[in-house]
Amino acid sequence: MKYELVIVGALETNCYLVYCEETRACAVIDPGAEHEKIIAAIADLELMPAVVLNTHGHVDHIGGNVDIVQKYGVPLAMHPADAGMLKVSDHIELSLLLGARNSPPPDRLLAEGDKIAVGRVSLRVIHIPGHTPGSIGFVADGVLFSGDTLFCGGVGRTDLPGGSWKDLEMSIREKILTLPDETMVLPGHGPWTTVEQEKSSNPFLT
Repeated sequence: MKYELVIVGALETNCYLVYCEETRACAVIDPGAEHEKIIAAIADLELMPAVVLNTHGHVDHIGGNVDIVQKYGVPLAMHPADAGMLKVSDHIELSLLLGARNSPPPDRLLAEGDKIAVGRVSLRVIHIPGHTPGSIGFVADGVLFSGDTLFCGGVGRTDLPGGSWKDLEMSIREKILTLPDETMVLPGHGPWTTVEQEKSSNPFLT
């Protein structure tokens, strides 16, 4: 498995192109804005998108869904608990700032333990609610794409609609910190980290 980071939009969302080096098939995780920038990176790497994946339904993570889905004719997949959050008009000021557009509905609804094939790469879904009810992460080859659940030295907000600190803490402690210490955590914003680093130094978890 290989990946390319594309930072998009005014909120600097981390969009990841996760791809199979042999087949060039790729998953586009969280195309939140600036779809032209994402499309350019796909072209530069000579990738063939196979699916769009959303870690959760906030506008800064789904704002470019429609552009990527329509350009490449690929399915959209996310957790059903966040499927009702895809109308960016519900957050008009932020959507205007990001240039976001309403997302099409998901073609596939994901649940804990589901596998997503991307060429010869397989991504495993973990359900990690708390930031939103339908927050999910994707695990493959010692890497976790954590969305906005866990950051380097931080955790996701729980003061937005659907947020729950109790659920977030449980998700992190039971689903993420139980992964091998060397697991690389690639979050929805900011720099990468490791499970070991967050166990030992994240101030929200000590």
